[in-house]
Amino acid sequence: MFGGVFDDEFSEPSRAFVDAVVAGSFGLVTSEVVSQEIAAAPDAVRRLFDDLLLIARVASVTDETLRLQQAYLGARIVSERYATDALHVALATVAETSMIVSWNFRHIVNFQKIPKYNAVNKLHGYGEIAIYSPLEVVGYEDEEL
Repeated sequence: MFGGVFDDEFSEPSRAFVDAVVAGSFGLVTSEVVSQEIAAAPDAVRRLFDDLLLIARVASVTDETLRLQQAYLGARIVSERYATDALHVALATVAETSMIVSWNFRHIVNFQKIPKYNAVNKLHGYGEIAIYSPLEVVGYEDEEL
């Protein structure tokens, strides 16, 4: 989601989501895994992430998150090749976030995979997690209802 702020295709809803986070409309939970991924990102993305870390809660990889990740892999929601995507979902689930906001349509924000993640969550005693793109969670004040 962070890189989307600087991508022409995704910048408007990404920026709107970041602005909503800064305004306090959403609490931000990120993880040490995202921190590691951001380390290889362009400078502007790293600066944005570092600024947002000041108001974020950072979820850590634990045995519990690794067990849930393995449950997702065992259910074949994603292949071992995309285990990090399963770990992102596990981290958010174990941290009891209300939703994941991502541009990863292949392995996370995917209408076929979301119910599978939630089915595994239920089997393992976790609540459901909503998964959306930034476009789906930001409101536009000029819209007529």
